[in-house]
Amino acid sequence: MEKKVLKVNGMSCNHCKMSIEKALKGIGVDAAVNLGEKTVTVEYDPAKVKFEQIVTEIEDQGYDVVQ
Repeated sequence: MEKKVLKVNGMSCNHCKMSIEKALKGIGVDAAVNLGEKTVTVEYDPAKVKFEQIVTEIEDQGYDVVQ
């Protein structure tokens, strides 16, 4: 398992948190959103999910991942 912390712009409420966590869970990624720090901590198996898929999934929800 690999763990990364992503800086994500555009999150402001509990709905944002839930939509990101639900979308990532759908592709097999455990995620913890911290609204105060505007971060998403992801834990995933790189053999099953590519990092780019995680970024795309977050951006498809309408948020910007800062890399």
